[in-house]
Amino acid sequence: MNRCISDENFENTGMNYTLSLISGKYKIRILYALMEFKIVRFNEMKRYLGGISYKSLSQTLKELERDNLINRKEYPQIPPKVEYSLTEIGKSLIPILDSLCEWGDNHKIQ
Repeated sequence: MNRCISDENFENTGMNYTLSLISGKYKIRILYALMEFKIVRFNEMKRYLGGISYKSLSQTLKELERDNLINRKEYPQIPPKVEYSLTEIGKSLIPILDSLCEWGDNHKIQ
């Protein structure tokens, strides 16, 4: 059966749902960092990403945690220590992130 775009709605697709979770300037970068380095502290992430502000990083991490893609583990000490890692759902994105990395490695202009 041929599908017709006029009968469809992008908002009902899995792609739309996925993009609602991972779109944003830094979300994929944060997920990539956690895929590569497993457990990352806030300031390490800030240094790794470069130009992101503390406010943007904090907000993006909260969104990823709210959407159950990352874990936030806080240690009761002074100064505060907080570590981030991928949840099981976040880890399920690893093959997709790997594919994006491979595509980029194969197609980047030298």
